[in-house]
Amino acid sequence: IAGSKNMSGAAYFAGRAAYGVGAGLVRILTPEANRVILQGQLPQAMLSVWEETDAVSLADMLAWADTLVIGPGIGTSEIMAQRLEEVFAGSRCPIVLDADGLNLLAEHEEWYPLLTGRAVLTPHMGEMARLTGRSIAELKADRAKAALDFAREHQIICVLKDSSTVVSDGKRLYFNQTGNHGMATGGSGDVLAGVIGGLAGAGQELFKAAYMGVFLHGSAGDAAAARFGARGMTSVEIIEGLFEVLKN
Repeated sequence: IAGSKNMSGAAYFAGRAAYGVGAGLVRILTPEANRVILQGQLPQAMLSVWEETDAVSLADMLAWADTLVIGPGIGTSEIMAQRLEEVFAGSRCPIVLDADGLNLLAEHEEWYPLLTGRAVLTPHMGEMARLTGRSIAELKADRAKAALDFAREHQIICVLKDSSTVVSDGKRLYFNQTGNHGMATGGSGDVLAGVIGGLAGAGQELFKAAYMGVFLHGSAGDAAAARFGARGMTSVEIIEGLFEVLKN
């Protein structure tokens, strides 16, 4: 569930990355304005648009999905908030929540019980500050504790993104050592969400999908930097790096 009007790139990066790590089928739910662009960019994906989706077809999609990736480029409108609540309440599969999905969750704490035990949240420091009500400086002072406490409190998996990403399920901690500064580019988080969602959809246990996804995403960025240089690297090159890492 990705891409508001004029934000087709976020949906593309998440969908392409999911295919890259082994998802058999990817279905993108997005506004009508993105239909033609995404059909041209990613013709192998199934495409549904909000404007044509009624309660019955949405329920069918949610029953069909093995994993949901929600948030890249969706915006934070009240209409989208209503849609997300319907999706959370009507689904049972694992959820990867990113970007504007996290920003909406920060405004609707009553949604947390709908995500218990089945969600991976992937906030960067600014999003984590909004989710927790704590300052970025306070979070950075002990990123491991911040991720661990947040995951334990809400019974979710937290992927706290920073120069060195920390992953926790409230009991375990994974400290990632891959990646580089060139990955601080638009769409990089969308790629990560797609990688984690693709791994989970292909059958990986959720915490393993989260930390493996972070490792692969960073490794892809390192491969892209080695090939293209970090300075001008974009998310297109990160996906190419992902293919290279998985091939080898």
